[in-house]
Formats: sequence, structure tokens, C-alpha cells
Amino acid sequence: MPEKTISQDSYAAMLARVQSFHDKHDFSGSGGEDMVYRIALMAEELGEMSSCVTKGKGLEEMAEETADLLILVMGTAIAGNFDLLEAFWKKMDRLMKRDAKMVDGRIRVSEFRGQEQ
Repeated sequence: MPEKTISQDSYAAMLARVQSFHDKHDFSGSGGEDMVYRIALMAEELGEMSSCVTKGKGLEEMAEETADLLILVMGTAIAGNFDLLEAFWKKMDRLMKRDAKMVDGRIRVSEFRGQEQ
């Protein structure tokens, strides 16, 4: 595992690296920032994550597939021209106000009827 530096631990550094990847491969000019395409790629990565679980692959493989999904999510923010960091904190504030319920034996934290946003 490469040694981390302070800059590598920041969201801004991660986003800049994803932007440089988009620039290197001209995603904006070659269809790589098309939202339908990006959603399909994210679904593919979720499938690969699922395969890690169902086929008993190790945590290293799961970490790699999760990183692929994170890179795609960050790239989608770039392609959609929205501030993912701002959206994250806004959503977390909403989630923290929600109650949890057990549904079919598993915990859910969702907007249930009558629950404020």
C-alpha cells in the first residue's frame, strides 16, 4: 500500500486526481461523461462488489471494487457539474435526523411515513 501524504487524505486531492483522469482520456469529448453510460458503469461495479461477497473473495478485492465505484461516483459529480462534498454533508445532516427501524430483520434508516426530512 503506498504511503499516504496529507494531500492524499483530502477530498480535494482525490477529486483533482479523478478530474485529471477525465482530462487525460478526454471523457467530456468522447462520451465518458454521459450520465446513462456512467450509471451503467456504476451498476457494473456494484455487480463486481456483489461478486466479491457471493464468491467469497477477500477484502483486498472488495476494497478495489469499492474504490472503482467511488471513482465513478466522484467522476459523476464532475460530469454533472455538482459539488459532491456539499451534497454529502447536506444529505448526512438529513440522515442523522432519521430514526432507524428493523425491516425483515435488518436495520433501515429511511424516510418512513410521517417522519420529517
